[in-house]
Amino acid sequence: MEDIKKYEAMAKIDLSDTERQWVMSRAEKLMMSFSALESIDTSGTEPLVTVLDIKNIFRDDVAKKFITREELLSSAPEQYDGYFQVPKTLE
Repeated sequence: MEDIKKYEAMAKIDLSDTERQWVMSRAEKLMMSFSALESIDTSGTEPLVTVLDIKNIFRDDVAKKFITREELLSSAPEQYDGYFQVPKTLE
């Protein structure tokens, strides 16, 4: 019962005694399910990262220059020293 109260405090909820009993019964059923899994021998099994058989399909990361600075700044309403100039937003 004290464990449930600890979890209540962490979740910032307040359960009635009836709700606490219900949660405890469900938690016991859940723990029994996990204990059944603990009895399975998995010593010869490799850990599974994904169920899909996909290898790294990413392309090489190659830097390409698509547009020059001058071309980019040519459409800017205002520029200063090779940068966009925008109105000051903070005082």
